[in-house]
Amino acid sequence: MVLTLYGFPFSTCTKRVAVVLHEKKVPFKYVNIDLATGEHKKPEVLEKQPFGQVPYIEDDGFVLYESRAIARYIATKYAGQGTAGLVPPPTDIQASAKLDQALSIEVANYDVYAAKAIYEGVIKKKFYGAADEAAAKAAIDSLSPKLDVYEKILLKQKYLAGDELTIVDLFHLPTGTLLPFLGLDTLDNAAMPNVARWWTELQERQAWLAIKDDIASVETY
Repeated sequence: MVLTLYGFPFSTCTKRVAVVLHEKKVPFKYVNIDLATGEHKKPEVLEKQPFGQVPYIEDDGFVLYESRAIARYIATKYAGQGTAGLVPPPTDIQASAKLDQALSIEVANYDVYAAKAIYEGVIKKKFYGAADEAAAKAAIDSLSPKLDVYEKILLKQKYLAGDELTIVDLFHLPTGTLLPFLGLDTLDNAAMPNVARWWTELQERQAWLAIKDDIASVETY
């Protein structure tokens, strides 16, 4: 039975899952949940996602929501196909701990600010007609010193959890690629060459190029 992804193409969280599906070469059916019309609050959606958000998946009767949990599930279940090593094997305790550390960094030191900036400066403008530029700038001002630390981390290793690409690196793509719409080049900043090197590589991945503009079902690889 083909895995089904329920989401919205403008949702950064939906893209967080879709890019991992493509990295792992997992065929999937995509079902659009239109946030603009309030479809995510319908009873049949709330039955699967009680917070009325996207994305969520159904995989042979198994329902899971929260994009980071979904991504980890996919990378673990389909470890033997597609891009290797997106999550380390559970027997590698140190690598697993390093991934957990990097996942905490992404949530607490990156996404909390980047997602806020995108919501205030991009989403509000697109769907509500007016951006809150002051709020977006405040979020970016809070993000900038965190990226200085990213530069130090990436000076010593290729990726956030070590020298192998993992899901946590991919998690930065949906929000990071929207920062230029705020007139910012935060992740391409020449003053942070290691962040820029890491970021350029991520943006060029075929899995990201496949879904950056739209998300569609994939019957086979």
